[in-house]
Amino acid sequence: MTGIDAKEAASALNDIEQIVRRVRQSRIYDLASQIMIVWGVLVFAANLANWGWPIYGGHIWISINLLGVVGTLAIIASSYARTGARSFDVRMLAAYLLFFAFGYLCSTVLGHYTPRQMGAFWPIYFMLFYSIAGLWFGYAFVAIGVGISALTLIGYFFVDGFAFLLWMAFVNGGGLILGGLWMRRN
Repeated sequence: MTGIDAKEAASALNDIEQIVRRVRQSRIYDLASQIMIVWGVLVFAANLANWGWPIYGGHIWISINLLGVVGTLAIIASSYARTGARSFDVRMLAAYLLFFAFGYLCSTVLGHYTPRQMGAFWPIYFMLFYSIAGLWFGYAFVAIGVGISALTLIGYFFVDGFAFLLWMAFVNGGGLILGGLWMRRN
């Protein structure tokens, strides 16, 4: 039996590192895709509900956001039960709370946005963080974030009246669903 030299050992360690990186990215994409699909369905439904009953828009979005957070926590708990890999900690909860608090501060306290402006602000704000996350976790996040943001801006400037809510149902909700399905393939 012969030993391996330093070059062969370095090559083997590099192969192992590449496999670990791909498995980690696959795990992240799997979990993120499930969360994106849940949020996509909820956002699609919220935009349609807001289009149908605009007077209840505030209540609709508060309810949808709460459902989304509960759904996200359920997916994370299910993932932990299935894999034994912890994917949530208190810092994540703090990040969620800070994220929503800052968005609320900007859009209602500082900004006093109209409903249409809110309809564009929140998706773009969410997609900023998708794009930033993509710099660490995979470029699919960047593509989804930039794509949905660009389509949101197109709708904001070129789609009139209540049709904007239908546009956003398909762009934001549908975009998250398609993005989640695309990430599942990767």
